Amino acid sequence: MKTPPCILIVDDQPMNVDILQARLAVYGYELLTATDGEEALHVTKAQQPDLLLLDVMMPKMDGVEVCRQLRADPAIPYMPIIMVTAKSDTEDVVAGLEAGADEYLTKPVDQAALVARVKSMLRIKALHDTVQEQAAQLEEWSGTLEQRVQDQVGELERAGRLKRFLAPQLAELVVSSGGETLLQSHRREVTVVYCNLHGFTAFSETAEPEEVMDVL
Repeated sequence: MKTPPCILIVDDQPMNVDILQARLAVYGYELLTATDGEEALHVTKAQQPDLLLLDVMMPKMDGVEVCRQLRADPAIPYMPIIMVTAKSDTEDVVAGLEAGADEYLTKPVDQAALVARVKSMLRIKALHDTVQEQAAQLEEWSGTLEQRVQDQVGELERAGRLKRFLAPQLAELVVSSGGETLLQSHRREVTVVYCNLHGFTAFSETAEPEEVMDVL
């Protein structure tokens, strides 16, 4: 959520817009305005406010249709919508809520009710954003953990294969170092001594490599 929270006021009557602006400006909110449904859609997509105060009866496109289109657009993040209407008819209230609105106010708008609902919806918006951020972090951590597990399983499998041919300590050293250096070809000057040790062949075939090296 933005700091300060951003609220879009949508009403085709300038007087109603002025009243809502005056009542909310004292709380330090950033206030945007639109005078019809089409402009409301444009401003919402461009500015992505944290809350909409949406009049129901407007030219070109009414508030219910605006609400319906906003909720159907996956590119628009969640933002609470408070429907503002001069009608108190149950059908209008139900239509707005079914279209995706979260709350409603009737005109003339009561100051206390307006402020209470705005604060309540902004708390919901903040909580929603926090949950979304935590979910994204968990998904990232899950992917990292999964990759680490795969890497460790790969190292264990590789170590198991190397231990068939190398001493366990040497196999683990190769795996832990990545093996890129230890397994590369090397050219060295060496001195070779040939000698015949009685029983050494049988011993070397059954003993561990470390034992053979200790004897030598």
